Amino acid sequence: MPYSYEPHYFEDMEEGKTFLSAGRTITESDFVMHSMFTGDWTELHTNTEYSDDGPYGARIAQGPMTFIVATGLLQRTGIVERTVFAFLGMNYMDLKQAVYIGDTLQAEYECTEKRELSSRDDAGVVVIDTHVHNQDDEEVFAGDMKFMWRKRSHYGESEAE
Repeated sequence: MPYSYEPHYFEDMEEGKTFLSAGRTITESDFVMHSMFTGDWTELHTNTEYSDDGPYGARIAQGPMTFIVATGLLQRTGIVERTVFAFLGMNYMDLKQAVYIGDTLQAEYECTEKRELSSRDDAGVVVIDTHVHNQDDEEVFAGDMKFMWRKRSHYGESEAE
């Protein structure tokens, strides 16, 4: 399965359609930037001495950081480029394993639901089931993401270019 795609409109999405992201290695800078942005300086994520003696034996990523990486990997597939209006939420999110500095993450996405909106004729709702694995093929994140997705029939191809 390739990991680079063209933008997909609502009409292109079908239940069961899957996409694979490129991989991305988590770095020290990711940890620092996430802590700076969120203000979450919990020692389990930021203090090597404390974390080495802790339950994971090293610093681990904040759970929300793992989710944010999953959204970034979706963006890297290209399917949402100029075709998604809004992130609408999630039905579930599970953080399955700790993520460490040096882990390389890759995600698989599957369209699990597609429905029209009675309030809009220019977009519909698409639910994407997400599974992120590390380099050892351990699942570190699972969840779904709901999006308002642009319709080609309303906007036409030329407007999305």
